[in-house]
Amino acid sequence: MFLRPRLIDLKIIGFYTGKLILGIGFAMLLPLAISLFNREWGPVIDFVIGSSIAFSAGYLLSITCSNKKEMSWMHGILVVPVAWLAAMLFGAIPLYLSGHFLSFLDAMFDAMSGFTATGLTLIQDLDHLSYGHNFWRHLTMFIGGQGIVVVMLTLMTGGASGIYGMYVGEAREEKILPNLFQTTRFIVSVTLIYLGLGVTTLWLVGWQIGIPPLRSLFHAITIFVSGFNTGGFSPQSQSVIYYHSATYEFAMMPFMIAGAINFAVYYALFSGNRREIYKNAELLTMSAAICTTFAIAAVALSQIGIYNETFSVFRRGFYQQISALTSTGFTTVYSSQIPDLWGPLGLFGMMVAMGLGASIGSTAGGIKMHRLMIIFKAFSLEIKRMLLPPSSVIVEKYHHLKKNVITEKLLLNAFIIGFAYVASYIIAAIAGTFYGYSFIDSLFQSISAGANNGISSRIPLVDAPSALKIVYMIQMWAARLEFISIVALIGFIISSVRGK
Repeated sequence: MFLRPRLIDLKIIGFYTGKLILGIGFAMLLPLAISLFNREWGPVIDFVIGSSIAFSAGYLLSITCSNKKEMSWMHGILVVPVAWLAAMLFGAIPLYLSGHFLSFLDAMFDAMSGFTATGLTLIQDLDHLSYGHNFWRHLTMFIGGQGIVVVMLTLMTGGASGIYGMYVGEAREEKILPNLFQTTRFIVSVTLIYLGLGVTTLWLVGWQIGIPPLRSLFHAITIFVSGFNTGGFSPQSQSVIYYHSATYEFAMMPFMIAGAINFAVYYALFSGNRREIYKNAELLTMSAAICTTFAIAAVALSQIGIYNETFSVFRRGFYQQISALTSTGFTTVYSSQIPDLWGPLGLFGMMVAMGLGASIGSTAGGIKMHRLMIIFKAFSLEIKRMLLPPSSVIVEKYHHLKKNVITEKLLLNAFIIGFAYVASYIIAAIAGTFYGYSFIDSLFQSISAGANNGISSRIPLVDAPSALKIVYMIQMWAARLEFISIVALIGFIISSVRGK
């Protein structure tokens, strides 16, 4: 029997959730400033209302739940899923006020998609959305891609011991530096370095292909934020197709890949360990996955013959597979046309890439290459045990920042999280077929939501039943936090009702 939570437990969770809601309110001041600069008076009012509600709710929660009790590890784990739901709720307010959503549920869907760096969207008439609201959509991806808790910790100088529980609850497994606050600042610092490089590159390329300078700068900022944080939102409804430029597409690609690499690897490289780039088992696994899934796509596209030139096959196929594997979700093909244009084999390759995802400790979604590598190593270990004498001592090692040994704990974690992802893909696919959509389209859409990818199938999400939208929202939320903190929250709720 679970122990029933005490009032102080609820107050601790409420206090830190209130702090995070205040952070969402402060974040809204950036799009507010952009709206003021562009004299978008309607959006100015929307963000004044949105930030005021967030400030009021966050302040009220912080005051009513104020206490002197230190946050424990378990409190930290529980704050994370609650805070993400709160971020979705308050982040949706200015989006709904924009008038570009059919319901508040649709605005919450986009807010959840943004904060989880998924990229699925229900927005109406995106091409005429204000600069302020468009920037807010992409800012949610920056906050969510980096991690709401990570961004908060970057601005703090101290805190309770349970802060590390919040860090782990947000699906971060490695402390890059001994001090957690230094770790989070390193993560944001790497992002800011890439921000400067990426925005400058995309701004110049956009200007070169004919986009006016200021508009090109706005596109560069939003596309970089979405690409590096492997989100997939774009400032135009046509996604990357809008640019009609191979140069722009290939200029994005390095930053999409960069966002899919474990931040711990960056620390190793910045510390002078250049060999990590070609010794790291996770990076090698990701490279193999990219080559394999692109080979599948290339064969499929060649068989269909839709692209006549080798460069066209490479441009469409390689870019789309990178977008799928890194869980970015940018598309160079209209989503509704992918099943017909790519055929069954190409569609299979894209679903595999989306479902697998990229590196742990990165902004990418999906099962992750580190877990895939551990599972492969475990199979290798079992084969060796079958072939070698029973008295043999067999150890399976791999290199990830240092020499590591495959243990039962590592293997169990890989299987549990991997199983959770696969189960979520199947359950949501069944939900889609329940509402009359084909199983293939439902599975594709489910993997896209469950792997935080954002590439759509032929399911018209705007017209989908509200219950199915909620299923996808739960999928995005649970997958971004990699299930563990969600399970802890469910256990907490059960103990609140049935505990003793």
